[in-house]
Amino acid sequence: MPETTPSLETFFFKPNGRVPNSRFPVLLHRGVIRPAPGQDMADAVEETFRRHDWLNNWRELGVYDYYHYHSTSHEVLGMARGSITLRLGGEGGTVVTMAPGDVLVLPAGTSHTRLDNSPDSHMVGGYPEGRDWDLIRDEEVSESDFRAAIKLIGSLPIPARDPATGEVMTLWRDAPRTYGIPF
Repeated sequence: MPETTPSLETFFFKPNGRVPNSRFPVLLHRGVIRPAPGQDMADAVEETFRRHDWLNNWRELGVYDYYHYHSTSHEVLGMARGSITLRLGGEGGTVVTMAPGDVLVLPAGTSHTRLDNSPDSHMVGGYPEGRDWDLIRDEEVSESDFRAAIKLIGSLPIPARDPATGEVMTLWRDAPRTYGIPF
Protein backbone atom coordinates (compact mmCIF):
# COMPACT_ATOMS: atom_id res chain seq x y z
CA MET A 1 0.00 0.00 0.00
CA PRO A 2 1.55 3.34 -1.00
CA GLU A 3 2.13 5.91 1.70
CA THR A 4 0.14 9.11 1.41
CA THR A 5 0.32 12.28 3.42
CA PRO A 6 -2.86 12.65 5.46
CA SER A 7 -5.12 15.37 4.08
CA LEU A 8 -8.64 16.64 4.66
CA GLU A 9 -11.35 17.25 2.05
CA THR A 10 -14.65 18.91 2.94
CA PHE A 11 -17.98 18.79 1.12
CA PHE A 12 -21.07 20.91 1.71
CA PHE A 13 -24.54 19.77 0.67
CA LYS A 14 -27.73 21.79 0.71
CA PRO A 15 -31.13 20.11 1.04
CA ASN A 16 -31.93 17.96 -2.00
CA GLY A 17 -35.62 17.06 -2.35
CA ARG A 18 -36.55 15.13 0.78
CA VAL A 19 -32.91 14.77 1.77
CA PRO A 20 -32.02 17.29 4.47
CA ASN A 21 -28.24 16.84 4.19
CA SER A 22 -26.57 19.02 6.83
CA ARG A 23 -25.28 22.42 7.80
CA PHE A 24 -22.10 20.58 8.83
CA PRO A 25 -19.52 19.69 6.20
CA VAL A 26 -18.79 16.09 5.32
CA LEU A 27 -15.17 15.39 6.27
CA LEU A 28 -13.01 13.04 4.21
CA HIS A 29 -9.65 12.34 5.85
CA ARG A 30 -7.31 10.80 3.26
CA GLY A 31 -4.64 8.38 4.49
CA VAL A 32 -5.18 9.34 8.12
CA ILE A 33 -5.05 5.86 9.67
CA ARG A 34 -1.86 3.85 9.47
CA PRO A 35 -1.64 0.52 11.27
CA ALA A 36 1.35 -0.40 13.38
CA PRO A 37 3.70 -2.94 11.77
CA GLY A 38 1.88 -6.28 11.62
CA GLN A 39 -1.44 -4.76 12.73
CA ASP A 40 -4.57 -5.41 10.68
CA MET A 41 -5.96 -2.19 9.16
CA ALA A 42 -9.52 -2.97 10.34
CA ASP A 43 -8.24 -3.30 13.91
CA ALA A 44 -6.36 0.00 13.57
CA VAL A 45 -9.45 1.78 12.24
CA GLU A 46 -11.72 0.44 14.98
CA GLU A 47 -9.17 1.21 17.71
CA THR A 48 -8.88 4.79 16.42
CA PHE A 49 -12.65 5.26 16.41
CA ARG A 50 -13.05 3.76 19.88
CA ARG A 51 -10.21 5.89 21.28
CA HIS A 52 -12.11 8.99 20.11
CA ASP A 53 -15.46 7.74 21.51
CA TRP A 54 -17.09 6.71 18.21
CA LEU A 55 -18.54 3.36 19.21
CA ASN A 56 -21.29 0.86 18.28
CA ASN A 57 -18.76 -0.29 15.69
CA TRP A 58 -19.40 -2.63 12.78
CA ARG A 59 -17.25 -4.30 10.11
CA GLU A 60 -18.50 -5.38 6.69
CA LEU A 61 -18.54 -4.61 2.96
CA GLY A 62 -19.66 -1.10 3.74
CA VAL A 63 -22.42 1.18 2.59
CA TYR A 64 -25.83 0.12 1.27
CA ASP A 65 -26.32 0.37 -2.50
CA TYR A 66 -29.31 2.69 -2.25
CA TYR A 67 -29.59 6.33 -1.18
CA HIS A 68 -30.20 6.71 2.54
CA TYR A 69 -29.40 8.87 5.53
CA HIS A 70 -29.58 8.70 9.31
CA SER A 71 -31.54 11.11 11.51
CA THR A 72 -30.59 9.80 14.97
CA SER A 73 -26.80 9.83 14.66
CA HIS A 74 -23.80 11.06 12.75
CA GLU A 75 -21.72 8.24 11.19
CA VAL A 76 -18.08 7.48 10.49
CA LEU A 77 -16.83 5.12 7.78
CA GLY A 78 -13.24 3.92 7.70
CA MET A 79 -11.79 1.97 4.78
CA ALA A 80 -9.81 -1.07 5.90
CA ARG A 81 -9.25 -2.99 2.63
CA GLY A 82 -9.93 -2.51 -1.06
CA SER A 83 -11.83 0.50 -2.34
CA ILE A 84 -15.37 1.82 -2.43
CA THR A 85 -16.99 4.53 -4.54
CA LEU A 86 -19.82 6.50 -2.93
CA ARG A 87 -22.16 9.27 -3.99
CA LEU A 88 -22.76 11.82 -1.22
CA GLY A 89 -25.57 14.35 -0.93
CA GLY A 90 -28.27 12.44 -2.85
CA GLU A 91 -29.03 12.37 -6.59
CA GLY A 92 -26.57 14.58 -8.45
CA GLY A 93 -24.23 14.75 -5.44
CA THR A 94 -20.48 14.33 -5.23
CA VAL A 95 -18.75 11.03 -6.04
CA VAL A 96 -15.78 9.98 -3.87
CA THR A 97 -13.61 6.88 -3.84
CA MET A 98 -12.11 5.69 -0.57
CA ALA A 99 -8.91 3.67 -0.14
CA PRO A 100 -7.43 1.97 2.94
CA GLY A 101 -6.70 4.45 5.72
CA ASP A 102 -9.36 6.93 4.52
CA VAL A 103 -12.07 8.05 6.96
CA LEU A 104 -15.39 9.66 6.00
CA VAL A 105 -17.34 11.57 8.66
CA LEU A 106 -21.01 11.97 7.70
CA PRO A 107 -23.22 14.41 9.57
CA ALA A 108 -26.72 13.11 10.28
CA GLY A 109 -29.05 13.80 7.36
CA THR A 110 -26.36 13.41 4.69
CA SER A 111 -27.48 11.04 1.94
CA HIS A 112 -25.01 8.40 0.79
CA THR A 113 -24.99 5.31 -1.41
CA ARG A 114 -22.47 2.79 -2.68
CA LEU A 115 -21.90 3.00 -6.44
CA ASP A 116 -19.10 0.43 -6.70
CA ASN A 117 -16.56 -1.45 -4.64
CA SER A 118 -13.61 -3.77 -5.14
CA PRO A 119 -14.20 -7.47 -4.38
CA ASP A 120 -11.97 -7.25 -1.29
CA SER A 121 -13.53 -4.07 0.14
CA HIS A 122 -13.97 -3.99 3.89
CA MET A 123 -15.09 -1.08 6.00
CA VAL A 124 -15.40 -0.21 9.71
CA GLY A 125 -18.14 2.11 10.91
CA GLY A 126 -19.23 3.77 14.11
CA TYR A 127 -21.31 6.44 15.80
CA PRO A 128 -20.45 9.15 18.35
CA GLU A 129 -20.76 7.85 21.90
CA GLY A 130 -22.23 4.64 20.45
CA ARG A 131 -25.54 6.24 19.48
CA ASP A 132 -28.18 4.07 17.85
CA TRP A 133 -28.84 4.78 14.18
CA ASP A 134 -31.91 4.66 12.01
CA LEU A 135 -32.17 4.31 8.25
CA ILE A 136 -34.23 6.60 6.04
CA ARG A 137 -34.34 5.83 2.32
CA ASP A 138 -34.34 9.00 0.22
CA GLU A 139 -37.00 7.80 -2.22
CA GLU A 140 -39.36 6.40 0.43
CA VAL A 141 -39.51 9.14 3.06
CA SER A 142 -42.92 10.78 3.54
CA GLU A 143 -43.31 14.51 4.14
CA SER A 144 -44.17 13.95 7.82
CA ASP A 145 -41.18 11.60 8.34
CA PHE A 146 -38.94 14.11 6.57
CA ARG A 147 -40.07 16.88 8.95
CA ALA A 148 -39.58 14.60 11.97
CA ALA A 149 -36.09 13.68 10.75
CA ILE A 150 -35.14 17.36 10.47
CA LYS A 151 -36.18 17.93 14.09
CA LEU A 152 -34.16 14.93 15.27
CA ILE A 153 -31.11 15.97 13.26
CA GLY A 154 -31.30 19.51 14.67
CA SER A 155 -31.32 18.16 18.23
CA LEU A 156 -28.16 16.07 17.90
CA PRO A 157 -25.06 17.27 19.72
CA ILE A 158 -21.82 17.93 17.91
CA PRO A 159 -19.48 15.06 18.82
CA ALA A 160 -16.72 15.96 21.25
CA ARG A 161 -13.93 14.69 18.98
CA ASP A 162 -13.23 13.90 15.35
CA PRO A 163 -13.21 10.10 15.01
CA ALA A 164 -10.03 10.05 12.89
CA THR A 165 -7.85 12.68 14.57
CA GLY A 166 -9.29 13.11 18.04
CA GLU A 167 -9.29 16.88 17.55
CA VAL A 168 -12.19 19.16 18.45
CA MET A 169 -14.64 19.31 15.54
CA THR A 170 -14.02 22.98 14.82
CA LEU A 171 -15.43 22.85 11.27
CA TRP A 172 -18.75 21.64 12.70
CA ARG A 173 -18.74 24.04 15.65
CA ASP A 174 -18.12 26.96 13.28
CA ALA A 175 -20.79 25.89 10.73
CA PRO A 176 -23.63 28.31 9.94
CA ARG A 177 -26.79 27.95 12.02
CA THR A 178 -28.99 27.46 8.94
CA TYR A 179 -28.38 26.15 5.46
CA GLY A 180 -31.58 26.24 3.44
CA ILE A 181 -34.17 24.01 5.14
CA PRO A 182 -37.43 25.69 4.07
CA PHE A 183 -39.22 25.46 7.44
